[in-house]
Amino acid sequence: MNRPASAKIIGTGMYVPERVMSNEDFAHIVETSDEWITQRTGMKERHLAELGQATSDLAVEACRQALDDAGVAPADVDLVICATITADNVLPATACWLQDRLGCTKAGAFDLTAACSGHIYALAQARAAILSGQARTVLVTSAEILSSITDYADRGTCVLFGDGAGAAVVQASDEPDTGILYTALYADGSGGAMMLLPAGGSRRPPSHDTVDQRLHYMQIRGREVFKFAVLKMEELIDECLHACHLTVDQVTMVVPHQVNTRIIDAATSRMGFPPEKVFLNIHKYGNTGGASVAMAHHEAIREGKIGPGDTAFLVAFGGGLTWAAAAIRH
Repeated sequence: MNRPASAKIIGTGMYVPERVMSNEDFAHIVETSDEWITQRTGMKERHLAELGQATSDLAVEACRQALDDAGVAPADVDLVICATITADNVLPATACWLQDRLGCTKAGAFDLTAACSGHIYALAQARAAILSGQARTVLVTSAEILSSITDYADRGTCVLFGDGAGAAVVQASDEPDTGILYTALYADGSGGAMMLLPAGGSRRPPSHDTVDQRLHYMQIRGREVFKFAVLKMEELIDECLHACHLTVDQVTMVVPHQVNTRIIDAATSRMGFPPEKVFLNIHKYGNTGGASVAMAHHEAIREGKIGPGDTAFLVAFGGGLTWAAAAIRH
């Protein structure tokens, strides 16, 4: 069998819960203000799941959108990849729930954990599966209910996170020099404590003690993360430019992980990208973890900021530590 020339994103989708929490709403539960949050993060609102709403509930809606956008029937999907750190259950994989609910009856399914870099890691696995001949059509979704692991008594972190899901259909193509042109995946486990969920795994299983110590919530070293994020975003953009033999002028849009406008502005401006070439939706959704790049990519396409023939860079960094980028020609 002839191997495909490329792996192309042919459809995207996203979904966020209906409940909206504004900066003003946070001022009623912790010592903060709309001005303080906006100046330091660029965030104005975020969407939060209702009690009983699971990650797969968000992901299934984003996946249905992406499949409809691509014109692909669920039965034609060969592989389902779900990037998440807030899986429905430890067992089974959230991707298996999705495979069943969507009707992807012929597909394999697995979860991938790379925190905020998850969507790009998942796209890289989809590309590899397609170019190796293992799959022809791969459904990738990145979904998080970060509100389930956020400490709403911690004013420094609780304002940052929202819930949401994004999805993309990646399919084999005979067109060269199109689709996912290049991916870069990195990790540094020595920095794992910078973004950590201390309990709930095999090292510290759930107990009365871990609950009393509030160890089932994310712990983040903000200043260290800021420095790491700016440096790695610059490195990733530079690597994609050189690997794909592109100049800044030839790149239509940078779609970064929606973590903090100051981080994004610092990194992209140093690399020579003007604000109009950097897509932001952080003001509407906050930081939705691995879902943020997927959601931003979908909205950039939907709003006409990225069109056929355009080249975009997706860039992300997160817990692990992980960082990743993808160069995509649409």
